[in-house]
Amino acid sequence: MKIQVLGPGCPNCTNLAKNAEQAARELGLDCEIEKVTDTDQIVASGVMMTPGLVVDGEVKSTGKVASPEEIKGMLQ
Repeated sequence: MKIQVLGPGCPNCTNLAKNAEQAARELGLDCEIEKVTDTDQIVASGVMMTPGLVVDGEVKSTGKVASPEEIKGMLQ
């Protein structure tokens, strides 16, 4: 499983990455978490509001910091 956090590296992006790591760890998932800061790549994925959360190429959340509990629901 590949999880991508899309955004410029702002505090919200950092918090979303931490929440994604926590959710994956609590679910016992083997996954790669990648931070994507390249604007062209973010726009190409269809994310217009950051931070964005992408799981295996599918946009799951944009424009908010999803909680670990919300992310768990996206990962199952």
